[in-house]
Amino acid sequence: MIQVAPGTKVYLACRPVSMRYGFDGLAARVADVLHADPFSGHLFLFRSKRADYLKVIYWDGTGLCLFVNYLVSYCTSFSHL
Repeated sequence: MIQVAPGTKVYLACRPVSMRYGFDGLAARVADVLHADPFSGHLFLFRSKRADYLKVIYWDGTGLCLFVNYLVSYCTSFSHL
């Protein structure tokens, strides 16, 4: 479980993103595509093309955190996006 401050926004990228991106690549996608600051303390969620992986980047005040979650096959509600 991630504890975030009240007022923290959650951004979901609807277009699939390559799961080969790490901290720098995902932070660049946030800045270029969303025109947002990746170091703002908000959560940014990215999904894979097959909608079976989620990556989240989050600035906790000391550094970027990267969370990865593998979605099981029965939970692919993002596949229609």
